[in-house]
Amino acid sequence: MKLSLVPHEREYFRLFSEFAATLDQAAQLLVSLMNDFGTLKGAAREMVELEHVGDKIVHDIVKRLNKTFITPLDREDIYDLAATLDEVLDSIEAAADMLLLYRIEKPAQHAVEQAAVIARQTAVLKTAIDNLEKRKGLDEHWIEVNRLENEGDRLYRDAVAELFDGDMRCTDIIKWKDIYTTLEHAIDDCEHVANIIESIVLKNT
Repeated sequence: MKLSLVPHEREYFRLFSEFAATLDQAAQLLVSLMNDFGTLKGAAREMVELEHVGDKIVHDIVKRLNKTFITPLDREDIYDLAATLDEVLDSIEAAADMLLLYRIEKPAQHAVEQAAVIARQTAVLKTAIDNLEKRKGLDEHWIEVNRLENEGDRLYRDAVAELFDGDMRCTDIIKWKDIYTTLEHAIDDCEHVANIIESIVLKNT
């Protein structure tokens, strides 16, 4: 007979779901500001607040790990999942900050498309993480996130190649290369999250 998890062990899943919701909110906000640049300053401030919320959740998870002897998942998996989710959120916040810091007046189409890929990934990850405790039927989610990462790779290559095709100023090339790379990091780390989820499921079924 399988023993049910005691309430304090279930807290890990609640915290992960809370982080996934915060991450998805940040990704949707990124898409929103890309489509309405007039909201950039306010959105950038909101993004910082969301990043702080994420930091607090990660702190709570690590603190719980240090105090809890029995965990529902391998300790290193819990830590890796929390840390990688945090990296995605950090990259999203950094990209929004760069748009403001570099005084970008209009978003490049490739950046708009990269943001859309991130938002689609975080929505899928949110669903997967919300169902992580059950550990069933999640394979389609990590497959989709990986597919989107491939799409993101193509967008990144096209974006960087286009920077050197025209007569863009060197300073603008540097700015957009930074932004594209930061968005690509978020896309790659979403795939890393999906891979961690896959590993957790395979080890615990």
